[in-house]
Amino acid sequence: MEQVAEQTVGMGAVVTKKGTMFRVWAPHANQVFVTGDFNNWAENKDELKHEENGYWAIFIKKAKEGQEYKFIVYNGDQKFLKNDPYAKELTNSNGNSVIKTLNYQWDHPDFKIEDWNKLVIYELHVGTFNRSNDKDSVANFKQVVAKLPYLKSLGINCIELLPVAEFAGGISWGYNPAHPFAIEQDYGGPDGFAALVNEAHNHGIAVIMDVVYNHFGPSDVDLWQFDGWSENDKGGIYFYNDYRSNTPWGDTRPDYGREEVRRYIRDNALMWIEDYKCDGLRMDATSYIRYENGGLGYDQEIMEGNVLMRDINNEIKEKYPHILTIAEDLKGDDIVTDDSIFGGLAYGSQWDSKFVHPVRETLLCVNDADRDLQKIVDALLVQYSNDVFKRVIYTESHDEVANGQARVPEEVQPGEADSYFAKKRAILGICLTLTAAGIPMLFQGQEFAEDEYFKDTEGLDWEKFEQHKGLKKLVSDIIKLRTGKNDTCQGLHGQFTHIIHFNQNNKVLAFQRSLTEDFDNAALIVLNFSNTNFEEYKIGLPQNQGQILRFNSDWKGYDDEFTGASVSDLEAQDYGTDFKENTGIFQLPAYGCLIFSK
Repeated sequence: MEQVAEQTVGMGAVVTKKGTMFRVWAPHANQVFVTGDFNNWAENKDELKHEENGYWAIFIKKAKEGQEYKFIVYNGDQKFLKNDPYAKELTNSNGNSVIKTLNYQWDHPDFKIEDWNKLVIYELHVGTFNRSNDKDSVANFKQVVAKLPYLKSLGINCIELLPVAEFAGGISWGYNPAHPFAIEQDYGGPDGFAALVNEAHNHGIAVIMDVVYNHFGPSDVDLWQFDGWSENDKGGIYFYNDYRSNTPWGDTRPDYGREEVRRYIRDNALMWIEDYKCDGLRMDATSYIRYENGGLGYDQEIMEGNVLMRDINNEIKEKYPHILTIAEDLKGDDIVTDDSIFGGLAYGSQWDSKFVHPVRETLLCVNDADRDLQKIVDALLVQYSNDVFKRVIYTESHDEVANGQARVPEEVQPGEADSYFAKKRAILGICLTLTAAGIPMLFQGQEFAEDEYFKDTEGLDWEKFEQHKGLKKLVSDIIKLRTGKNDTCQGLHGQFTHIIHFNQNNKVLAFQRSLTEDFDNAALIVLNFSNTNFEEYKIGLPQNQGQILRFNSDWKGYDDEFTGASVSDLEAQDYGTDFKENTGIFQLPAYGCLIFSK
């Protein structure tokens, strides 16, 4: 046995110029060995030395990059062959750990995500985004890289990936992480993921990583009873061993009360940022870290979970203030995005249920007469922690287009998602998302009216893109206004929203977005939620100033079925409407969106 040469830095297999240091936490073990390619898989040759607080370590000169290994953990007469909890790579989810350093040469090591008020997120699933039509094929990081020029042409400046941590099998949504530090081998492993991040940055596109800390597994989880100890036949040292272990996804809620477990999750969060240069983290189902039952009814709060999230966010904010952390909390609580000095969890933003649910409900309403625009107004004016960009807004996400729910055009007109009405109302939702206050997000294929349910076994239908290239052009045009590439609607970057026209009978809504409270350089957005084409619609203009048309969703260049309404610039008429001194008169197409600015 080779003795520990020095106090280790880090956990798992740490490669140095002289060899590899192995370090593992197993407080209930009485002996720990490491076996692998470097010792011909001998089970009793390389014994780890017991350190303080349940840690074990050994330095092995012969252990090199790329070699496979496992820990052998003894607890009394029990013997366990375990993968390294900190393994950066595995041969597969129930295979062997691989010695791996994460020290890549980045083309743009100082890349920074776009300012959050100009961000447009595109959520995608590596396994289906650019998958071939071969039913037996599995998509990978290279296939996502191949589509980066397409995303750049769309105007996207940020992609959010569904989880890519090693999961059981080769096909999954990714929300069943078996090994949180390893990258799914079927997607291309750590090298493939690093190449994707690097190429995304080369295209000016940030990468947000979806991470899962509300549960692990539940299958292929070597963390389960890792050192042989458990209570109530639960999960052992990494998990709660009482009723708190239970989640909707398995009996594997991490024990946030243990310092070592909080450190494990913290180290994982920092790995994505420091080793892979990710630009943000989206934390899955944070309400199940905050509450035993996700905040339902009189639910018991998990204080240690709040401490975990607050500490991670504070550390990230202090070290990397440009990094965006997003909570999928869906409770609409300011505490999620409030600063920790005000008792908050300090997330940068949170997915907003107060936008997606009322907006989808309004869009999907069958009869125009029953469409309630008050719900849209309420959704527009929501903000958290006194900052409109503390929320992520969307009408489609992986959750909203699966589990019994479909894409918006399919929900509007089931079986006829290519119809005029389905396309028009789906586009109206996209236009609202891309003009409302918040960080807008699209789901893969939404820009060309993909209508299939999201399934991890079926690839995105790129034939739909060939049919609906004009819709992609529509989305691209409005994204250019949103991101400032077309620098005529700076108000879309601002904190301020003002409803200037609300007509429940006509189903027409107009609002302004502005950088300043005086709305001097505001963008004006007009939305028609009815199937009525108004030849001369009138709204009040707050200033005696003309407005130039910047976007018309009814342009026939977007779709041959559209009417191609002849909308002109607005001249301020010298009489009052909507309690304003001046009036704007224009043609307003059915289910149309118009954007004006000075």
